[in-house]
Amino acid sequence: MNYHRLMACLMVFFYALLPASRVHAQAYPAQPIRIVVPWPAGGLVDIAARQLGSRLQTALGQPVVIDNRVGAGGNLGADLVAKSAPSGYTLVFTTSALTINTALQPKLPFNLARDFEPVALVATSPNVLVVGPALAVNSVKELVETARARPGRLTYASAGVGSPAHLTGELLKSTQKIFVVHVPYTGAPAAMNDQLGGRVDFQFANAAVALPQIRAGRVKALAVTSAKRFDALPNVPTMTEAGVPNFDADQWLGLLAPRGMPRPVVERLVAEVNKALLNDDLRAALAQSGMNAAAPGSAAAFDTLLQADLARWTAVVKTQGIQAD
Repeated sequence: MNYHRLMACLMVFFYALLPASRVHAQAYPAQPIRIVVPWPAGGLVDIAARQLGSRLQTALGQPVVIDNRVGAGGNLGADLVAKSAPSGYTLVFTTSALTINTALQPKLPFNLARDFEPVALVATSPNVLVVGPALAVNSVKELVETARARPGRLTYASAGVGSPAHLTGELLKSTQKIFVVHVPYTGAPAAMNDQLGGRVDFQFANAAVALPQIRAGRVKALAVTSAKRFDALPNVPTMTEAGVPNFDADQWLGLLAPRGMPRPVVERLVAEVNKALLNDDLRAALAQSGMNAAAPGSAAAFDTLLQADLARWTAVVKTQGIQAD
């Protein structure tokens, strides 16, 4: 056996001894990566996914394709990924709708803990408590006092039953012991339009929807649901500062994979997402759309956030007796 044949045989033997996951990770990625977005093109989630995807494409040296699979409040796209091979080539970029849907619908075709591998938190987007022109209140305290004085007469809008805006409104009802009437719409723009028309009193609007109306003076911002003040609204207090403690209810946006993806592949994706999150252009692009870029973190930290989010919304659903349509 000549030298070259001997070396080739030794290399084959060496790679045969390596764990399959390590070989997979060394070769990853060897083909295009698909990121499923269970929300419409052009929306908040799609914008964030495309901003991240373009940077991952450059870093990983393979095309990153955004695949919008809309339906069932985000469940359609999530289910597709849950049933995909855990190879690292099919991922899902989704939001806190995943934990809310899990809390609200115990018979989903997928299981959050069993079927998904948390990869990375990418961004958060606060809800903004806004009141319409017809409601003469200037603070969260005044809103709560008005609701207590007029039980059942104030209304709040949401993008639909089970939406983050709905559950956040129910969280306010639960923590403040008030009775206000929920008015669900078929989406956030419709909810905002009716608030501008004076047909509903308040809502927890997503920052991307609320900011243009706040800046135009059409609605008044009373508080944000984030743990710290929102950069785009520096003069608006957090709910805690406004007198409602333990009310951190940001929407999260993040990357998940089918359960069982090789650990080295998870770690590679986490590392590349973390590098992207340090990019000033990415952070600015997310801020422009009403999002805060997350700090670099670990898959384990993202998993902890998911579990805490699921526990919170499960408690709200149970306490308020909320049922999916």
